[in-house]
Amino acid sequence: MPKFQHLPSKLPGGKTSIFSVMSNLSRKHKAIDMSQGFPNFETDAKLKDLVCKAMKDGFNQYPPMNGIPELREQIVAKIENLYKRKYNEASEIIFTAGATQALYCAITAFVHPGDEVIVFKPAYDSYEPDIKMAGGKPVFVQLKGKDFKIDWEELEQKISSKTRMIVINTPHNPTGTILRKDDMLKLEKLLENTNIILLSDEVYEHLIYDGEQHQSASKFSGLAERAIVCASFGKTFHNTGWKMGYCVAPEVLMKEIIKFHQATVFCVNHPMQRAFAEYLKEPRHYLELGAFYQQKRDKFLELIKDTKFKAKLSKGTYFQVLDYSELTDEYDVDFSKRLITQYGLASIPVSVFNINGKDNKQLRFCFAKTDETLEKAAEILHRL
Repeated sequence: MPKFQHLPSKLPGGKTSIFSVMSNLSRKHKAIDMSQGFPNFETDAKLKDLVCKAMKDGFNQYPPMNGIPELREQIVAKIENLYKRKYNEASEIIFTAGATQALYCAITAFVHPGDEVIVFKPAYDSYEPDIKMAGGKPVFVQLKGKDFKIDWEELEQKISSKTRMIVINTPHNPTGTILRKDDMLKLEKLLENTNIILLSDEVYEHLIYDGEQHQSASKFSGLAERAIVCASFGKTFHNTGWKMGYCVAPEVLMKEIIKFHQATVFCVNHPMQRAFAEYLKEPRHYLELGAFYQQKRDKFLELIKDTKFKAKLSKGTYFQVLDYSELTDEYDVDFSKRLITQYGLASIPVSVFNINGKDNKQLRFCFAKTDETLEKAAEILHRL
């Protein structure tokens, strides 16, 4: 009998994702799930009809590896219109099985054993394992304070001759903060005259509020020349289960990413590519999303304004961090679990994304929910 339990792990210490833990606990206790980042309302019927039409029209076999030309043209045009960066539709874009696969391929393509990759904490939980699987070493920079600001001096000190890549995420999950133009210019200045690759996770690019503008790495020539920009159809169009994303990068970088894409999934969902190519012809489908989600953020915060939970306005994503320090001194993981088991409301404890699990008494709530769900959640928070 083979003794597989003695095989060495490639991810020793790897744990079940906090998203799975909290969602499973939520289901077990039939709680309102505001933990995992997905809407509980339907995607646009028009988009679903376009997918069905593509299936009925026979687009059910392999598409080109890097995606159908019609969709590549739409994305390249969108980026040029929004960020004034022209990508080559034939050689500088690829569609992936969700943005997570784009991130994985980008890291795997360029990180070699011994390379260092700088990651800002708190951070989305796929970056670190991807880096480790590639043989790299994650180097962490903790965002400072409850406003999650970058310490630029610390970042500069962490850059070394071994630094292969820096990962940024704006709008930022889990905090709902954004990088502004001044931040991007500082980063651009810091990286000039280096060979450091920038991996820019921009999956929430259209979910940005209060008149702010998304500062894509594509907008800044000194960043765009070294940047792999990852985006998500699922986060944008309320269909996370479709697992469709893409990335753009200069050809010299994209040609390496394509090698790993080819070896993992080769290509992604053909009828959905056809549907998105048609759907994107109406820019309002993504340009109106900021106002749509801001209304939900504002409604949620209005509903809980008289509770002991305190909020710093989310500027992007569909997540709102709430400070509960006036309510209890409990460790955020324990409090979030108690919130599920005793009160029936699921959230995500922010400490799990921090260096050494630093606990600032903060929980992350997803407000991409129906008004009814937001109202029920607020009723629970009022009882605490």
